[in-house]
Amino acid sequence: MNFLARQKKLREQLASAGLDALLVSHLPNIRYMCGFSGSAGFLLVTEAGSVFLTDVRYDTQARDEVKGAKVIIARKAVLSALGEWIGGRTKRTKGWTVGIEAEHMTVAERKRLADLLPSGLRLRNAPALVERARMVKDDAELALIRTAVQLGATLFDRALEVLRPGVREAEVAAEMEYAARRAGAEEMSFPTIIASGARSALPHGRATEQTIAPGGFVVCDFGVILAGYCSDQSRTVWVGAASGAKAGIEEARHAYESVKQAQEAAIAAVRPGVSVGEVDAAARKVLRKAGLGRYFTHSTGHGVGLEIHEAPRVAAGQKETLQPGMVITIEPGVYFPGKW
Repeated sequence: MNFLARQKKLREQLASAGLDALLVSHLPNIRYMCGFSGSAGFLLVTEAGSVFLTDVRYDTQARDEVKGAKVIIARKAVLSALGEWIGGRTKRTKGWTVGIEAEHMTVAERKRLADLLPSGLRLRNAPALVERARMVKDDAELALIRTAVQLGATLFDRALEVLRPGVREAEVAAEMEYAARRAGAEEMSFPTIIASGARSALPHGRATEQTIAPGGFVVCDFGVILAGYCSDQSRTVWVGAASGAKAGIEEARHAYESVKQAQEAAIAAVRPGVSVGEVDAAARKVLRKAGLGRYFTHSTGHGVGLEIHEAPRVAAGQKETLQPGMVITIEPGVYFPGKW
């Protein structure tokens, strides 16, 4: 990863954003900008350079991972050390406007930091500069995501091996997660969703102790993190024989085939220059025509990268234009509460 180039590009955006510095506090943004993968730290990017602060737990790791920034190991609370570091450079920082990632800093943290800073230095909510940069992946990122997707896809094969009537949802999830770890995954992208029967109507129905019954849908939604990058896959299967009341089976088949066609229509709409709202509309058009539009209750998809949900959001009315290098999911669905 070219962390130096990423920081250089960010520095070039500071002036136009009305900032003298940007305090990066969201850990995925920190990892994107300098490579640090730990759980505590701040990256301060200024026009003159970058400084990364973390605590003593990450002394060795930070010095090994961080690129393009001076590493400072705090012997106290990292936020306090940051305030002291800035305060110790009053001549240089006098009158500064420092941008903060307001969506990722608590009100209490902002107040503590403001109290530590010298008078005349202002904190301002910054635009999502790093998130916007992260939307378009470079070749190295695309290669990592592709590998994560390929590994994640093998978990569905394992799910099909163990998914049968009488098995608990949690057992299926456990088998998939064990297979993921054995294959080299760092962790799951999110808690594995195995939702059967009436629970399959829950868009985020995490695996439970419920036993899978024959003659119903099971939603499998899963992903892995590999080298920091996420994968995300959703599949719905029918367990047991497709028998019973003919009207019920035909209704289930109609819903399943309609969702599949909606997904295919949305995928066909994806190309550079198209808005994400248009991709969402392509899926919704199919489901409305099938009489199922009101049962599609969430967005069509989302960006994937260092986080499982990141920009752009593939949803109705969204204007973001697709560009080469963006990675998105396409996952329409229909949900019948209490049914499937």
